[in-house]
Amino acid sequence: MTAADVLALIGAGMLAGVTGTVAGLASLVSYPVLLAFGLPPLSANVTNTVALTFASAGAAAGSRPELAGQGSRVRRIGLVTALGGAAGASLLLLTPPGAFESVVPALIAGSSLVLLLQPLIRRPGGQARGEGSRPLQAATFVVAIYMGYFGAAGGILMLAALSAMLNESLARINAVKNVVSGLANTVAAIAFAAFGPVRWTFVVPLAAGFLIGGYTGPAIARRIPGPVLRIIIGVAGLALAVKLGIAAYR
Repeated sequence: MTAADVLALIGAGMLAGVTGTVAGLASLVSYPVLLAFGLPPLSANVTNTVALTFASAGAAAGSRPELAGQGSRVRRIGLVTALGGAAGASLLLLTPPGAFESVVPALIAGSSLVLLLQPLIRRPGGQARGEGSRPLQAATFVVAIYMGYFGAAGGILMLAALSAMLNESLARINAVKNVVSGLANTVAAIAFAAFGPVRWTFVVPLAAGFLIGGYTGPAIARRIPGPVLRIIIGVAGLALAVKLGIAAYR
């Protein structure tokens, strides 16, 4: 690997880290970069997941203002997502690759619409269910399985589940999303490090970029008004769903 390759991976990691913490689309940047470097899809997937844990660490450090007072919430949801991440990683290692690819575009499109329509969804009931509700636990567990298995746009899926259930500002929900998604990724990364085809020479520079980008992202997110942030994430998610749908069904 040349010095230019290292710098390119660090730059891609920084951009992906910012994108992931602000809009939940880190893998949209980093995964194609790894493919462009010639890694097979499975190796690119597990390598990306291992490096992605550093974006979550940076995001947690950069989101301390938004995480204040949410410790018990993060612990409750984080336990569920950690279990889901372990299940997803096991599924990836034990089943043929690509089994979920056909449903991924629909999942992302549906979650993006949930985000865009969040105010309308909230109004009829007027009450958020809270982090202890069974619907939220079930939704976050299923999303965490997906994140452990593949994870592209998993942040959008997680943010949609959390925003539909929690009565908080989008910036505070986004901070929770970053941490609990990180727990799912970390558990999956441990399994991949032990049993998966991780390319460690790519992990190191990509992780360094992820750490910087993840730390910077929350500062950007807190400066964007909640409705604007929701629209940015929702529209980006729909665009990604179309892109992945074309690739999956052509």
